[in-house]
Amino acid sequence: MEKLNILDKQGNILDQEYRDVIHQKGLLHGEVHVWCVTPEDELIFQHRAKDKDTYPDLLDATAGGHVDLGETYDESAIKELKEETGLDAEVGDLIFLRTEIKNSFDEVTGMTNHPRRNVYLLKRKVNIEELTIEDGEALGFVSYPISKLLDLDEQEAKKFIPTLLDEDGLSLFKEIDKNI
Repeated sequence: MEKLNILDKQGNILDQEYRDVIHQKGLLHGEVHVWCVTPEDELIFQHRAKDKDTYPDLLDATAGGHVDLGETYDESAIKELKEETGLDAEVGDLIFLRTEIKNSFDEVTGMTNHPRRNVYLLKRKVNIEELTIEDGEALGFVSYPISKLLDLDEQEAKKFIPTLLDEDGLSLFKEIDKNI
């Protein structure tokens, strides 16, 4: 089981703890999200595997993950993009969008995700067919027009991790829309 850094809100490292303990106790830790957009300007979501420790079987950012010990946010973004989509990129290929702090309890697994997350957008547009699914981590990829994401019905909204559709999440989609 991997260890992760426990952080304060400014991103300073306070301690280290095992990943499962971090999610059991809801400790603040580093994460990244990398968003990709199709040539049709649709946002690409990863369909999480059914056995993930938080938010299984729901739609999430195109790529994302924890910032490992000794790794920067930028390094983590490049690594996660490669692992989860097969796409090669360099830091210059990413647009940094924001740092956000989330805190959400997953009723299905009883775990709490409390990340300090850097969010990026891949500058180039990609076809979903170009993406490779990381074995055991995801079920596939789907895309949505941003305009539709801003107006989902209740049934459709249940397919997504809830924090993606809260006020901050929707403002992120609008920010991405301005950058594409």
